[in-house]
Amino acid sequence: MRSLAGDVIKQAFSQQPDQKLHRRLYAAICSCILEGSLKPATRMPPSRDLAGELTLSRNTVLRVYEQLQAEGYISARTSSGTFVTDSVLDNLNLRPNKEPAVAALEDPTCLSARCLELLGHASASPRQWGAFIPGVPDVEHFPHRVLKKIQDRLARRLRPEFLTYDAAGGVNELKEALADYLRTARGVRCSPEQILITEGIHQALDLVTRTLCNPGDNAWIEEPGYWGIKNILRINAVNFSAIPVDEQGMVPPEAGEPTPKLIFVTPSHQYPLGSVMSLSRRQQLLFRARETRSWIVEDDYDSEFRFSGQPIPSLQGLEEETPVIYIGTFSKTLYPALRLGYVVLPKPLAAPLKKVHNDLYRGGHLLIQAALAEFIREGYYAAHIRKMRQLYSRRRQTLVELISRQLGEHYLGSFSSNAGLHMILQLPAGSDDVVIAQQANTQGLLVRPLSRYYVNEEKRSGLLLGFASIEEHEMAAAFTRLVSIIRVNAV
Repeated sequence: MRSLAGDVIKQAFSQQPDQKLHRRLYAAICSCILEGSLKPATRMPPSRDLAGELTLSRNTVLRVYEQLQAEGYISARTSSGTFVTDSVLDNLNLRPNKEPAVAALEDPTCLSARCLELLGHASASPRQWGAFIPGVPDVEHFPHRVLKKIQDRLARRLRPEFLTYDAAGGVNELKEALADYLRTARGVRCSPEQILITEGIHQALDLVTRTLCNPGDNAWIEEPGYWGIKNILRINAVNFSAIPVDEQGMVPPEAGEPTPKLIFVTPSHQYPLGSVMSLSRRQQLLFRARETRSWIVEDDYDSEFRFSGQPIPSLQGLEEETPVIYIGTFSKTLYPALRLGYVVLPKPLAAPLKKVHNDLYRGGHLLIQAALAEFIREGYYAAHIRKMRQLYSRRRQTLVELISRQLGEHYLGSFSSNAGLHMILQLPAGSDDVVIAQQANTQGLLVRPLSRYYVNEEKRSGLLLGFASIEEHEMAAAFTRLVSIIRVNAV
């Protein structure tokens, strides 16, 4: 026997995309109830009748009815039939005209002030591969098969601790391998117990900021400096002072700036300008940190990719027991999607920060951590860095020659240290690097404007040009397109 409820369900059933019949019927009835097509107290079609109307088996209809009844959409009355539950709309707290979640999203006041401020400064690029994206390595030359073989070997004798929650701040084998590598390659003084494995640099910075700063505390950052640090400070309600950088690195202010809880620096390769912090400046910064009881957060950005001279040792290893939190990542040396970074903590901070990390973030990826430990110990990591250093050196030289030939040497950034994965293209004073970058981005040239890395009004105009993720033979054509945009817009 046909019924109005059956017709409503049949129409909704025909509009459902799912291939599974019971899922289609379930979704159809739910939508009818939630949209008001089947009102509270409406009698549902008998299962046999509905099965006939929809050409389904009765068992399918019964299965869906049982699920809907269990979830409170419908209820069965002895000898009377099955009905839409009287209070279903009240229980679901639905509004007839607009979903409350949608209404909330349309109202910006539902977001915190910290969130709104961060959204106003969001800087992550929506695309992360191509010419001339800065900070992205060449991911095609990584020996994926080697790492996969190691991972497959470990998976055949899988240890239970690789499959449960991580409560130790990372796999011990990786921390031991890292301690040996950092001691040799970067001059870092640490034991495996001081190392904490994180999901990249941002989690490390967020952990340090949350655990060592209260809302309203102050931090020093470099001017210009990495946008990610600023946004992490913003979301944690930490104030910051932008301290100028010169050819010797951050210039610690003599007086006038609030005492910082944290001092963020990139001493081995300043981001984004590229200067190297001098020995005297490092000693001065360590003295100020001890004097003000501050912690220095050393981001060892791009330290592995130095193309001339000797590697610059870490600030952390300059003296015994320095007040330095050393942060590194595998995103540039291996590939960003690996999402693995690390923090070398001063001994007094190691235990509490590992405990906080365990409670807040619940680290994982333990099998890949164990594989990476063997990758390092067997020498593949160091070999890969040597190979990529040579590759990036050639690409950098190609870009330098293109800039010199097509624009002139005065366009080369003055702080370049012949290191890292990007260069600064210095634009004439008064040029709008934001407009140039926007026009370049629309043509697939993923440059970034230098002015966006500044906080204060006095800004340099320039472009960050990454050279790591573009082949040498593709660089000339892409750069020529960029030059035409610059010439149209540069003052």
